[in-house]
Amino acid sequence: MNTDSRTAAKTADAPPAARPDVPARVGAPVTVLLWGGGLLLLLASVAVAVTIGPARISVPDVWSTVAAHLGFGASDLSPIRDGIIWNLRMPRTLLAAVCGAGLAVCGTVMQSLLRNPLADPFVLGVSSGASTGAVVVVVLGVGGGAVSLSAGAFIGALLSFALVLLLSHTLGGSTDRVVLSGVAAMQLFSAFTSFVVMTSADAEQTRGVLFWLLGSLSGVGWSEVALCSAVLAVCLVVCLAHARTLDAFAFGQDAAAALGVNVARTRIVLLCTTALLTAALVSAAGAIGFVGLVLPHAARALTGSGHRRLLPVTALAGAVFLVWVDTLARTVLDPQEVPVGVVTALIGVPAFVLVLYRTRSTS
Repeated sequence: MNTDSRTAAKTADAPPAARPDVPARVGAPVTVLLWGGGLLLLLASVAVAVTIGPARISVPDVWSTVAAHLGFGASDLSPIRDGIIWNLRMPRTLLAAVCGAGLAVCGTVMQSLLRNPLADPFVLGVSSGASTGAVVVVVLGVGGGAVSLSAGAFIGALLSFALVLLLSHTLGGSTDRVVLSGVAAMQLFSAFTSFVVMTSADAEQTRGVLFWLLGSLSGVGWSEVALCSAVLAVCLVVCLAHARTLDAFAFGQDAAAALGVNVARTRIVLLCTTALLTAALVSAAGAIGFVGLVLPHAARALTGSGHRRLLPVTALAGAVFLVWVDTLARTVLDPQEVPVGVVTALIGVPAFVLVLYRTRSTS
């Protein structure tokens, strides 16, 4: 047993406050309060966000419309106002919540799995692969109209991730090789995307593609909400099932193996899970950066590093955050819409700098 393994074995049974890499455990009442408060805040945020826009709509209007469409009574709103709530604003707001939750969860898992506080859901090149798939469908017309932009983005994301897995496995499969393979795939697919746009797209296509690449929730419907919600639910269950394993990774791969973790199997399961979830979200909403980078750190400051508590809180924080970011993006320059990724970058860059300073001070 090497030094890391002996250290892990000694600290595994120690009180959380005595472990060098794990903050003190948050009590159960505080955890329940965080979960309950986060859920109530999310519900209130969705209800209020739907009311914000050119058409005057109140929170009771939102609740009555939702209740009517779910079969609980009838709404007295006009068909136009009912359509604005149910067909336009509600799907967009709910998809923003799902994307925020999913990206935040992926960021949490990636940072723990790779032991890198600056890792985010796009470190595996999934975003650049999705961008290439979308561009190939929209600009080159691959699929002859039978393949949608979202389907093309999803296929491109999976191909990019497959390339990362192949490269990392060929290079030895260590954590740093996974990250380097992701960077290589990101640069390759980004270059191909730029080449296709510059050589084959007209001005209108270029504008539409670039707007989507920066992240956009406009024009989404209930089908996207249902698909992304289902993928998020499955992937969140998988991640929660591996919560203790992710805790073990805080001590390093060798230490995790000494604690009984099948490192190779766990890594491939969690990498595939996060890649699948990221691919689904990017195919529906484009590349929305900084959510998966910053929100895990904010949630970790509240709950500590125990993933059974951290993952739900991170999901709720990401959902609330992106609901309000999307609301700001569609209203701040009304009637013009700002890409969601631009707003998250404006907010996320200062937070990213704070993370850099924090990691430097603790290194």
